[in-house]
Amino acid sequence: MDMSRNNLDKAMSPYLQQHKDNPIHWQEWSTQVRDYAQAHGKILFLSVGYATCHWCHVMAHEAFEDKEVADYLNTHFISVKVDREQRPDIDQYLMAYAYQMHGGGGWPLNVFLTPDLKPFFAVTYVGIKAEPGILALIDLLGNIRQHYDQNKDKITDYVAPTPEATVIRQIDLIAQLATQYDQVYGGFGTGQKFPPHSTLLFLMHYYENSNDSGALQVIEKTLDSMATRGLHDHLQGGFFRYCTDRSWTIPHFEKMLYDQAMMLWVYSVGYKLLKKSAYKTIAEKIITCLNDTFQKGDLYISAYDADTQGVEGKTYLWSKKEVQQELSADEFNMFTDLYDISDEGNFKGDNHLVKKNVTFLPEIEQKLLAIRKKRLQPLSDQKIITSWNSLLGIAYVQAYRFLGLDHVLEQATRLFDALLKKHQPKDVLFHSSINGMTQKQSFLEDYGSILVFATYLYEETGQYKDEMEKLYDKTKSFYESGLWYETRDGDFKPLPAQLFDHPAPSSVSLAEYGVLRADILSGKDYTPGHYKQPASYDFYNLVTFIKDGHFHIIQSSERVTWDQLPLNSIQRKGEKLQDCFERSCQEFDSIDALIAHL
Repeated sequence: MDMSRNNLDKAMSPYLQQHKDNPIHWQEWSTQVRDYAQAHGKILFLSVGYATCHWCHVMAHEAFEDKEVADYLNTHFISVKVDREQRPDIDQYLMAYAYQMHGGGGWPLNVFLTPDLKPFFAVTYVGIKAEPGILALIDLLGNIRQHYDQNKDKITDYVAPTPEATVIRQIDLIAQLATQYDQVYGGFGTGQKFPPHSTLLFLMHYYENSNDSGALQVIEKTLDSMATRGLHDHLQGGFFRYCTDRSWTIPHFEKMLYDQAMMLWVYSVGYKLLKKSAYKTIAEKIITCLNDTFQKGDLYISAYDADTQGVEGKTYLWSKKEVQQELSADEFNMFTDLYDISDEGNFKGDNHLVKKNVTFLPEIEQKLLAIRKKRLQPLSDQKIITSWNSLLGIAYVQAYRFLGLDHVLEQATRLFDALLKKHQPKDVLFHSSINGMTQKQSFLEDYGSILVFATYLYEETGQYKDEMEKLYDKTKSFYESGLWYETRDGDFKPLPAQLFDHPAPSSVSLAEYGVLRADILSGKDYTPGHYKQPASYDFYNLVTFIKDGHFHIIQSSERVTWDQLPLNSIQRKGEKLQDCFERSCQEFDSIDALIAHL
């Protein structure tokens, strides 16, 4: 590798490819880069982001295309670009350091490390010009170099903390969630709003057993707010990444595959629980969005950019005049009865479409979508990520079970088969691929999620038992001395796996869930769990909820249709007809007797 040039033209990551023409001599992370930095005693500058990140684009254009910045970095640093979606281990380690240093973080994440990988300064977005209280990037680089030269022998290593969380009782967990709930707008907190997938799943399963009216209010208000407000793409279906305001009005316009997967899961379960027809429609529109925009063969790409031609949200915005011109008078009246739309707009003079209630205007919405499709579209990240595709496969099974969509189970099985064929050609499960190239690294998030996926397919079809058992063993190989580890690859640092369930379930939660479900389906024993802090660890709390016996473990020689069973059910094959619930088992003479009991 020629370290005196930008080598990102050789990278498979779309994010790294976006930086291949920068004058900075960017490298992709490797043991060769690490060894070179150590041999030459140079500071490592690791800049982490992802292909659809708005502020990553801004910093790239403002700072990383600047010749003065490039010359300084090329002379005094080894500059490394990291795709956080390809390297969750490096991102996790550096983000934990940034949080320890500043109490917060985000992307782009820029961290300076000694040649022997000790981080000593972290910063997110830095502009090319100085602002009040913020140095220009070129001045920051000078200060970093001076600090390192004067203090290199005093810099201590940063050890990523072992994932820990306060253990609490279920009753306290529910009480704490109630205090964090936004009673005005739904969701949690009073700042920007991310979809609380894991928290909603936990609450919905908790509500079925408890009939807690407070939990029901949180569930329904939040599902309705996400469905009507700006987080939802009302024309095409699917959801944006998060909203920048408390009232769910203006999103950050990225669309991520994992959000579509988790929202499909959430609204499918929501329909099963509350029988609200709008939730079924929303779930079906997510599937349409996935098929139209994310599907690539039997697999699914990662994301769509927030920007179009460098302008955030450009594809999705409408002026009131434009809508009026495209619709008939009657259509426009119907549209404005349902949608909030004004002359002044709600985002930079235009309107991001927000509804007044959870209803639909299919013909009008399709008419406007057809017009929108003629506009320039945001760029897509074509990466195929194992864990995100596995989450989608799980969501497809939920949609099959609770929405009665038979064809979606077929999509799920094709997805699983394609993942194993393309990402596990032998015994190692690869994290990602693009255009036929594979990232030959393995992470716990991939094994945990695809194990969960395999357990659902085995439960549904009776097939994939061998695959489930092999993935079970592989997943458990990431567990050592009481800790889950994110990766067994040795090109960075051995890192305890993350436990934080936001925005998607963590590696640890997925692994625990997969192992638990495989144990239940195989008739093995499992131990009770412990609840952890709400909002941050709620998928883990769902796993604990099952471990504590709050699911019906239905054993039967023949499969029972899901519309006859409670939401909180797992089915396993067995000669004895029984229901095990709350750590007590009861046998039955017939399926009818079992169903009557439930």
